[in-house]
Amino acid sequence: HNRAQILYYMAENLSARSDEFASRIKAMTGNSKAKSEVEASIQRLFSYGAWADKYDGAVHSPPLRGVALAMNEPLGVVGVICPDEAPLLGFISLVAPLIAMGNRVVVVPSERHPLAATDLYQVLETSDVPAGVINIVTGGLDTLLKTLAEHDDVDALWVFGSKENSASAEKLSTGNLKRTLVDHGLATDWYNTASIEGPVLLRHAVQVKNIWIPYGE
Repeated sequence: HNRAQILYYMAENLSARSDEFASRIKAMTGNSKAKSEVEASIQRLFSYGAWADKYDGAVHSPPLRGVALAMNEPLGVVGVICPDEAPLLGFISLVAPLIAMGNRVVVVPSERHPLAATDLYQVLETSDVPAGVINIVTGGLDTLLKTLAEHDDVDALWVFGSKENSASAEKLSTGNLKRTLVDHGLATDWYNTASIEGPVLLRHAVQVKNIWIPYGE
């Protein structure tokens, strides 16, 4: 419930400053769809706020006498490399499902348009986001990607960008068996809710713990 409320606060506070963010994004990117990007970001936050307490586990009936509970648990600390296209919407679309499921994130925003994400700090500060949950880091993408991939205290890594960055993330993460989610440089339609919202990403934001409960003779 608390995670849902925080996401709702973020959506409401971003909505209150939607014109300001739209103007900044348009000035940075020259994209005429800046207002649509902000509106889509707000709706995505509301959507994941609703999902926060509804993406449950499952109960399975194994062939033997018993029940198996599949429980969704947070991954822990997740590194996120954001795309250059749709710098605000891409950031929100990747961060929201992770915090909805109880993870902490270290986020590298769009290298080309980082201010679209760093300006969000003012929204986060007024949305009751606990300290250390969302950490935004800017800098050289290659260096930050290598650091996140090789860091033993980072439990998973999401990379949305170039094909080369996806390959680097998978290669560098093998040393500590880190879970990765990459787009292999393929174009992502960040406005398409069917392809980038809900269970599509939520299932990658959790790890499943199976609990076996025997019963009967």
